[in-house]
Amino acid sequence: MSGIRVVAAQIKPNSKKGPLVETLEDGTLLLYVRAPAVEGKANKAAEELLAAHLGVSKRSVRLISGQTSRHKRFEVQD
Repeated sequence: MSGIRVVAAQIKPNSKKGPLVETLEDGTLLLYVRAPAVEGKANKAAEELLAAHLGVSKRSVRLISGQTSRHKRFEVQD
């Protein structure tokens, strides 16, 4: 059964720790990406990391809010 869900995430760009996904107490995902927050590179890396973490294709993950913020919301199609 396919569906669409919204995933809240915080992004840590330029992270030496990444790529890594951690879950915070409130259920928000903390995404550590190596890409810089320049020209959407960190957003693209976050989408790819989230897709891999959730086991869905890259095309199934779309940034819906927070393009210029560290707090983002992604739409994930299962």
